[in-house]
Amino acid sequence: MPNTPRTTAPLAAPAHPTNGYDAVVVGGSSGGIDALIHILPALPASLRVPVLVVVHLPRDRPSLLADIFRARCRLPLREAQDQEPLAAGTVYFAPPDYHLLVDQGPRLALSVDALEHFSRPSIDVLFESAADQYGERLLGVLLSGANEDGARGMQAIAASGGLAVVQDPASAAVPTMPRAALARTAAHHTLPPPDIAALLLRLHQEGLL
Repeated sequence: MPNTPRTTAPLAAPAHPTNGYDAVVVGGSSGGIDALIHILPALPASLRVPVLVVVHLPRDRPSLLADIFRARCRLPLREAQDQEPLAAGTVYFAPPDYHLLVDQGPRLALSVDALEHFSRPSIDVLFESAADQYGERLLGVLLSGANEDGARGMQAIAASGGLAVVQDPASAAVPTMPRAALARTAAHHTLPPPDIAALLLRLHQEGLL
């Protein structure tokens, strides 16, 4: 009988922080851009938190993600810069060949430390650093992808009391990444991209984002 990935039962949604969340982190790889097309344009211009995004891209080419999404989104988008203070209601994309972290301040930090899961930027690096800074006030979203990057980081978000959201593997173009996360730790929500967008919009309407 073939081995199948072990998955854990969904976690009950935690009590949301009294004053809501302070940041959203998003990671994806193969198929992740297709998922982001549902999510980022749904975010309202009045969103009060920064959104940090890591997508695995070729390390030797410029990223066009900010340009691709700018015409579709109501929020300002830009490529992250080292030591840049985080601004509310702004989407930051990790630049090619740099890890993106959240540092004290909070500020963005870029690193050329070793590749993680053959990737730089690494989703784990972003998620773990953000979990250290924000704890329960962090919302993490892990999308479609072809390796296990992000599984350890999603575990860190859940362990710190943050809200863990994983794309439903059945809806993912490449389900390896969300399956790896669900095998490692339970998620509070396992949803297809349109429903992830609806969840973020609902949390915003409730004053939590």
